[in-house]
Amino acid sequence: MMFKKHNLVICLLFFGLVLSISINSPKLTTYASQNVTTDLDEVEISECEGKNLSSIEGFRENSIKGPQYVDVEAYRLSITGLVNNELNYIYYDVINNHQSYKKVVTLNCVEGWSVTILWEGLLIKDLIQETEVSPEANTVIFYAYDGYSTSLPLEYILENDIIIAYKMNNVTLPPERGYPFQLVAESKWGYKWIKWITEIKLSNNPEYEGFWESRGYSNIGNLGEPFYGNVGGVDNSIPEFPSWLIVPIFFVTTLFIVIYRKKIFAVIKSDK
Repeated sequence: MMFKKHNLVICLLFFGLVLSISINSPKLTTYASQNVTTDLDEVEISECEGKNLSSIEGFRENSIKGPQYVDVEAYRLSITGLVNNELNYIYYDVINNHQSYKKVVTLNCVEGWSVTILWEGLLIKDLIQETEVSPEANTVIFYAYDGYSTSLPLEYILENDIIIAYKMNNVTLPPERGYPFQLVAESKWGYKWIKWITEIKLSNNPEYEGFWESRGYSNIGNLGEPFYGNVGGVDNSIPEFPSWLIVPIFFVTTLFIVIYRKKIFAVIKSDK
Protein backbone atom coordinates (compact mmCIF):
# COMPACT_ATOMS: atom_id res chain seq x y z
CA MET A 1 0.00 0.00 0.00
CA MET A 2 2.82 2.35 0.91
CA PHE A 3 4.47 1.47 -2.37
CA LYS A 4 1.35 2.38 -4.32
CA LYS A 5 1.03 5.73 -2.49
CA HIS A 6 4.68 6.45 -3.16
CA ASN A 7 4.22 5.77 -6.86
CA LEU A 8 1.12 7.96 -6.92
CA VAL A 9 3.01 10.85 -5.38
CA ILE A 10 5.82 10.46 -7.88
CA CYS A 11 3.34 10.40 -10.77
CA LEU A 12 1.60 13.52 -9.52
CA LEU A 13 4.91 15.34 -9.15
CA PHE A 14 5.99 14.32 -12.63
CA PHE A 15 2.64 15.40 -14.12
CA GLY A 16 2.93 18.76 -12.36
CA LEU A 17 6.46 19.26 -13.66
CA VAL A 18 5.41 18.48 -17.24
CA LEU A 19 2.41 20.80 -16.95
CA SER A 20 4.62 23.59 -15.58
CA ILE A 21 7.12 23.23 -18.43
CA SER A 22 4.32 23.16 -20.99
CA ILE A 23 2.74 26.32 -19.61
CA ASN A 24 6.01 28.27 -19.42
CA SER A 25 7.58 27.06 -22.70
CA PRO A 26 7.40 29.22 -25.87
CA LYS A 27 4.24 28.59 -27.87
CA LEU A 28 5.87 27.97 -31.25
CA THR A 29 2.64 27.05 -32.95
CA THR A 30 0.96 30.23 -31.80
CA TYR A 31 3.83 32.43 -32.91
CA ALA A 32 4.01 30.72 -36.27
CA SER A 33 0.31 31.13 -36.87
CA GLN A 34 0.53 34.83 -36.03
CA ASN A 35 3.62 35.45 -38.20
CA VAL A 36 2.85 38.27 -40.67
CA THR A 37 5.16 39.47 -43.47
CA THR A 38 5.86 43.19 -43.22
CA ASP A 39 7.17 45.14 -46.20
CA LEU A 40 10.21 47.21 -45.30
CA ASP A 41 11.34 50.32 -47.15
CA GLU A 42 13.53 49.64 -50.19
CA VAL A 43 17.19 50.50 -49.68
CA GLU A 44 19.32 51.86 -52.50
CA ILE A 45 22.60 50.03 -53.06
CA SER A 46 25.84 51.79 -53.99
CA GLU A 47 27.90 48.86 -55.27
CA CYS A 48 27.30 45.81 -57.43
CA GLU A 49 29.81 43.05 -58.15
CA GLY A 50 32.71 45.33 -57.28
CA LYS A 51 31.42 48.24 -59.39
CA ASN A 52 30.62 51.55 -57.77
CA LEU A 53 27.14 52.78 -58.61
CA SER A 54 25.99 56.36 -58.99
CA SER A 55 23.27 57.71 -56.73
CA ILE A 56 19.70 58.03 -57.94
CA GLU A 57 20.13 61.70 -57.07
CA GLY A 58 23.04 61.96 -59.52
CA PHE A 59 20.76 62.69 -62.48
CA ARG A 60 20.02 66.16 -63.82
CA GLU A 61 16.43 67.07 -64.57
CA ASN A 62 16.21 67.75 -68.30
CA SER A 63 12.88 66.26 -69.39
CA ILE A 64 10.75 68.28 -71.80
CA LYS A 65 7.89 68.91 -69.32
CA GLY A 66 9.40 68.12 -65.94
CA PRO A 67 8.82 64.98 -63.84
CA GLN A 68 5.64 63.07 -64.63
CA TYR A 69 3.48 61.49 -61.93
CA VAL A 70 1.70 58.49 -63.42
CA ASP A 71 -1.32 56.89 -61.72
CA VAL A 72 -0.28 53.25 -61.82
CA GLU A 73 -3.85 52.03 -61.29
CA ALA A 74 -4.97 53.72 -64.50
CA TYR A 75 -1.69 53.07 -66.34
CA ARG A 76 -1.57 50.90 -69.46
CA LEU A 77 1.45 49.85 -71.53
CA SER A 78 0.32 49.36 -75.12
CA ILE A 79 2.08 47.24 -77.74
CA THR A 80 0.82 48.42 -81.14
CA GLY A 81 1.70 48.79 -84.81
CA LEU A 82 2.80 45.98 -87.10
CA VAL A 83 1.66 43.14 -84.85
CA ASN A 84 -1.07 40.54 -85.16
CA ASN A 85 -2.30 41.01 -81.61
CA GLU A 86 -2.15 44.46 -80.04
CA LEU A 87 -1.88 44.23 -76.27
CA ASN A 88 -2.52 46.51 -73.29
CA TYR A 89 -0.72 45.57 -70.10
CA ILE A 90 -1.41 46.86 -66.63
CA TYR A 91 1.70 47.64 -64.60
CA TYR A 92 1.54 44.50 -62.45
CA ASP A 93 1.07 42.24 -65.50
CA VAL A 94 4.39 43.49 -66.81
CA ILE A 95 6.47 43.12 -63.66
CA ASN A 96 4.88 39.97 -62.25
CA ASN A 97 4.36 37.85 -65.36
CA HIS A 98 7.71 38.26 -67.09
CA GLN A 99 11.25 37.19 -66.31
CA SER A 100 13.25 40.03 -64.79
CA TYR A 101 16.89 40.82 -65.59
CA LYS A 102 19.56 43.05 -64.08
CA LYS A 103 22.27 45.03 -65.85
CA VAL A 104 24.85 47.58 -64.76
CA VAL A 105 24.76 50.19 -67.53
CA THR A 106 26.07 53.76 -67.77
CA LEU A 107 23.83 56.51 -69.10
CA ASN A 108 25.79 59.24 -70.93
CA CYS A 109 24.02 62.56 -71.47
CA VAL A 110 24.89 64.93 -74.31
CA GLU A 111 25.18 67.64 -71.64
CA GLY A 112 28.40 66.03 -70.44
CA TRP A 113 27.38 64.07 -67.33
CA SER A 114 26.95 60.35 -66.80
CA VAL A 115 25.62 57.89 -64.20
CA THR A 116 26.26 54.19 -63.70
CA ILE A 117 23.22 52.34 -62.39
CA LEU A 118 22.10 48.77 -61.67
CA TRP A 119 18.94 48.51 -63.76
CA GLU A 120 16.30 45.83 -63.24
CA GLY A 121 13.56 45.17 -65.77
CA LEU A 122 12.31 42.92 -68.51
CA LEU A 123 13.35 42.23 -72.07
CA ILE A 124 11.41 44.14 -74.68
CA LYS A 125 11.57 41.10 -76.95
CA ASP A 126 9.67 39.10 -74.31
CA LEU A 127 6.87 41.68 -74.45
CA ILE A 128 6.61 42.04 -78.18
CA GLN A 129 6.88 38.34 -79.02
CA GLU A 130 3.48 37.88 -77.36
CA THR A 131 1.98 40.11 -80.06
CA GLU A 132 3.31 38.14 -83.06
CA VAL A 133 5.37 40.83 -84.78
CA SER A 134 4.92 41.26 -88.52
CA PRO A 135 7.95 40.40 -90.72
CA GLU A 136 7.68 43.94 -92.15
CA ALA A 137 8.59 45.56 -88.83
CA ASN A 138 12.14 46.94 -88.59
CA THR A 139 11.77 49.81 -86.13
CA VAL A 140 10.51 50.20 -82.57
CA ILE A 141 8.96 53.56 -81.67
CA PHE A 142 8.57 54.48 -78.01
CA TYR A 143 6.04 57.01 -76.74
CA ALA A 144 6.00 58.61 -73.29
CA TYR A 145 3.40 60.04 -70.93
CA ASP A 146 4.70 63.59 -71.47
CA GLY A 147 4.53 63.43 -75.29
CA TYR A 148 8.19 62.54 -75.78
CA SER A 149 9.12 59.90 -78.35
CA THR A 150 12.15 58.22 -79.87
CA SER A 151 12.91 55.16 -81.99
CA LEU A 152 15.45 52.38 -82.34
CA PRO A 153 16.04 49.59 -84.86
CA LEU A 154 14.23 46.35 -84.00
CA GLU A 155 17.46 44.46 -84.69
CA TYR A 156 19.28 46.53 -82.04
CA ILE A 157 16.52 45.79 -79.50
CA LEU A 158 16.66 42.03 -80.10
CA GLU A 159 20.42 41.51 -80.45
CA ASN A 160 21.39 43.57 -77.39
CA ASP A 161 18.74 42.24 -74.99
CA ILE A 162 17.45 45.75 -74.37
CA ILE A 163 15.24 46.12 -71.30
CA ILE A 164 12.68 48.52 -69.93
CA ALA A 165 13.51 49.06 -66.27
CA TYR A 166 11.20 49.37 -63.28
CA LYS A 167 13.95 49.39 -60.66
CA MET A 168 17.31 51.12 -60.28
CA ASN A 169 19.91 50.37 -57.63
CA ASN A 170 17.45 47.94 -56.03
CA VAL A 171 14.61 50.46 -55.56
CA THR A 172 11.51 51.13 -57.62
CA LEU A 173 11.96 53.94 -60.12
CA PRO A 174 10.94 57.25 -58.55
CA PRO A 175 8.67 59.51 -60.65
CA GLU A 176 11.62 61.75 -61.52
CA ARG A 177 13.45 58.80 -63.05
CA GLY A 178 10.66 57.52 -65.25
CA TYR A 179 8.23 55.46 -63.16
CA PRO A 180 6.73 53.16 -64.17
CA PHE A 181 9.19 52.25 -66.97
CA GLN A 182 12.39 53.68 -68.47
CA LEU A 183 14.22 52.37 -71.53
CA VAL A 184 17.81 51.26 -70.88
CA ALA A 185 19.29 52.08 -74.28
CA GLU A 186 22.84 50.92 -73.67
CA SER A 187 25.50 52.22 -76.08
CA LYS A 188 23.17 55.11 -77.00
CA TRP A 189 23.16 58.77 -75.97
CA GLY A 190 20.86 59.70 -73.09
CA TYR A 191 18.11 61.22 -75.25
CA LYS A 192 17.35 57.68 -76.45
CA TRP A 193 16.66 56.58 -72.83
CA ILE A 194 12.98 57.48 -72.88
CA LYS A 195 11.13 57.65 -69.53
CA TRP A 196 7.46 57.18 -68.56
CA ILE A 197 6.89 54.76 -71.46
CA THR A 198 3.22 54.30 -72.38
CA GLU A 199 3.40 52.73 -75.84
CA ILE A 200 5.77 50.52 -77.80
CA LYS A 201 4.94 50.60 -81.50
CA LEU A 202 6.34 48.27 -84.16
CA SER A 203 6.93 50.11 -87.43
CA ASN A 204 8.48 49.75 -90.87
CA ASN A 205 9.67 53.37 -90.91
CA PRO A 206 13.39 53.48 -89.97
CA GLU A 207 13.42 57.23 -90.63
CA TYR A 208 10.93 58.05 -87.88
CA GLU A 209 12.19 61.06 -85.91
CA GLY A 210 11.36 61.51 -82.26
CA PHE A 211 11.31 64.69 -80.18
CA TRP A 212 15.02 65.56 -80.30
CA GLU A 213 15.71 63.82 -83.57
CA SER A 214 13.22 66.11 -85.33
CA ARG A 215 15.17 69.02 -83.85
CA GLY A 216 18.50 68.02 -85.33
CA TYR A 217 19.77 65.20 -83.12
CA SER A 218 21.12 62.03 -84.71
CA ASN A 219 18.50 59.39 -85.33
CA ILE A 220 21.12 56.71 -84.60
CA GLY A 221 22.33 58.13 -81.29
CA ASN A 222 25.43 55.95 -80.96
CA LEU A 223 27.90 56.80 -78.22
CA GLY A 224 31.24 57.91 -79.60
CA GLU A 225 29.59 59.51 -82.63
CA PRO A 226 28.30 63.08 -83.10
CA PHE A 227 24.84 63.38 -81.57
CA TYR A 228 23.78 66.39 -83.62
CA GLY A 229 22.91 65.95 -87.28
CA ASN A 230 21.16 63.70 -89.76
CA VAL A 231 17.84 65.52 -90.12
CA GLY A 232 15.69 64.00 -92.83
CA GLY A 233 18.53 61.74 -93.90
CA VAL A 234 20.86 64.69 -94.45
CA ASP A 235 23.94 65.13 -92.27
CA ASN A 236 23.57 68.54 -90.63
CA SER A 237 26.37 68.18 -88.12
CA ILE A 238 28.80 71.05 -87.83
CA PRO A 239 31.97 70.11 -89.74
CA GLU A 240 35.27 70.14 -87.92
CA PHE A 241 37.44 73.17 -88.71
CA PRO A 242 40.43 72.04 -90.79
CA SER A 243 43.53 72.51 -88.66
CA TRP A 244 45.82 72.99 -91.69
CA LEU A 245 44.21 76.40 -92.32
CA ILE A 246 45.24 77.85 -88.96
CA VAL A 247 48.87 78.71 -89.91
CA PRO A 248 48.03 80.27 -93.33
CA ILE A 249 45.23 82.36 -91.80
CA PHE A 250 47.51 83.56 -89.02
CA PHE A 251 50.26 84.45 -91.54
CA VAL A 252 47.89 86.35 -93.86
CA THR A 253 46.29 88.23 -90.96
CA THR A 254 49.70 89.27 -89.57
CA LEU A 255 50.92 90.37 -93.00
CA PHE A 256 47.79 92.41 -93.57
CA ILE A 257 48.24 94.23 -90.25
CA VAL A 258 51.91 94.98 -90.98
CA ILE A 259 51.18 96.38 -94.47
CA TYR A 260 48.15 98.42 -93.52
CA ARG A 261 49.03 99.28 -89.95
CA LYS A 262 49.20 103.03 -90.65
CA LYS A 263 45.77 103.09 -92.23
CA ILE A 264 44.36 100.92 -89.46
CA PHE A 265 45.76 103.24 -86.76
CA ALA A 266 44.48 106.26 -88.65
CA VAL A 267 40.98 104.80 -88.76
CA ILE A 268 41.13 104.03 -85.06
CA LYS A 269 42.22 107.60 -84.21
CA SER A 270 39.52 109.13 -86.40
CA ASP A 271 36.89 107.06 -84.64
CA LYS A 272 38.02 108.52 -81.32
